[in-house]
Amino acid sequence: MAEAAVTTVVSHWYQRFEGFSIEPAAFYDTLQRSIDKRKIPDSAMSQIECAEGGVLSAKRLYLRVNRKDHYFDICGAPFGNGFFISWWLIQKPSGCLTGCLLSLTPLPWIGGVARLIINLLAPITYYKIDTELMFQSAVHSAVLEVVDRITEKRGIRALSESERKPIMREFFQR
Repeated sequence: MAEAAVTTVVSHWYQRFEGFSIEPAAFYDTLQRSIDKRKIPDSAMSQIECAEGGVLSAKRLYLRVNRKDHYFDICGAPFGNGFFISWWLIQKPSGCLTGCLLSLTPLPWIGGVARLIINLLAPITYYKIDTELMFQSAVHSAVLEVVDRITEKRGIRALSESERKPIMREFFQR
């Protein structure tokens, strides 16, 4: 994805389910209904295509869930003799100025000034962290609800507690 250079991965989750397959479009339709019923404020969904590799590579269909400065890219696709589901929670830089300043942070003396300006203009607040976590929790619970329904219906082993947990980045890292 071209956006990856100017975004931050907040968290990630994935699972592979052996021995069954479902059409990605059917998975996304079910998942959209599960997300819709959570009535996540200021959110919108769309299906997007992301390249599997370079510019000329095949494209893979993802469900994107946007909310303010964050979005989920969720993938459900066949893999070998099974099916995998993954999601990436991405934080976009808020505004052009913040994006430009973030690009300067690796530079020695300019980076410190850039971080100071970012913290003044877009400070990390309890509210921002809480709503980011609630957005993640709502979408992740929708994914798990669909996974649980599919595994139960098809007689596949349910996910363990550790398999249900997302991989998180450090929140206070900028």
